[in-house]
Amino acid sequence: MAHDSSTRWLALSERLEGTGRWLAPLGLRLLLAWEFWEAGVQKLRGENWFAGIQDKFPAPFNLAPTDLSWTLATWAELLGAVALLLGLGTRFFAFALLVLTAVATVSVHWPADWGSLSELWRGYAITDKGFGNFKLPLLFMAMLLPLVFHGAGRFSLDALLAAGTDTTPRRPVADPAAWALALAVVAMPALMLVPVAGLVLAILSVLLLAAGRLWPA
Repeated sequence: MAHDSSTRWLALSERLEGTGRWLAPLGLRLLLAWEFWEAGVQKLRGENWFAGIQDKFPAPFNLAPTDLSWTLATWAELLGAVALLLGLGTRFFAFALLVLTAVATVSVHWPADWGSLSELWRGYAITDKGFGNFKLPLLFMAMLLPLVFHGAGRFSLDALLAAGTDTTPRRPVADPAAWALALAVVAMPALMLVPVAGLVLAILSVLLLAAGRLWPA
């Protein structure tokens, strides 16, 4: 009986895995595409309000003129939304939107002052009650990360182009260089939001990359 149950569960899991490679990233792409498209359209039709928060932008974004920052943010959201919808250049645009969302979070949604994780977590909310309101952008960043790591899935132009050029990844690689890359991806937004944690991740990334070169698999 136990053997039959495990066999049935394995068969179910294999079918969910097979269809999930088509459908799971699609849901993330469609929802994120809608959200970033709306944000981009609002900026395109609205007035530039970045001048009031430029001093809160993390370096080096605080060095750019506000008109340039506004234009880049607007078109990053619009082009990124279309790219996610089509599944084209998904990893690149997902990472770009991840960084953009981190900049927006630290500039607009992050608590102005916090001394402990419990105080910081009070900002995990949709409505700003004086402690920040970073719940929604944090969810967006969590949704973008699977697209950075796993790509657009099979129901995408990326998959179609990869099949046509025979560049579809044949096997996952999780060597030290891969972990270094993963930590670097996560470290980028973390450096803006929680610099100490981001710095630790960045150092670990460099150490893993060095370890992979000294002791290759």
